[in-house]
Amino acid sequence: MEKLLREGQPLQHARFGVGIATHCTDSRTTIDFYEHGVKTFVTSMLEVELLPEAPARAGGTRKAPRAKKAPKS
Repeated sequence: MEKLLREGQPLQHARFGVGIATHCTDSRTTIDFYEHGVKTFVTSMLEVELLPEAPARAGGTRKAPRAKKAPKS
């Protein structure tokens, strides 16, 4: 990816499916995937398709994961 994802950005990964970016830096990106849980990637090697909005989880009983709030200083 050329630019950083924003936290809360819904996306589609070829192997892990739909997820939400939860932490993004120049070096690492963490994504909470609906079916595979939390995964961390090397940002420069990450290949995903950005989605305009987060689709509902299968079954519709659980909400999509949300980006974590930044810690207070």
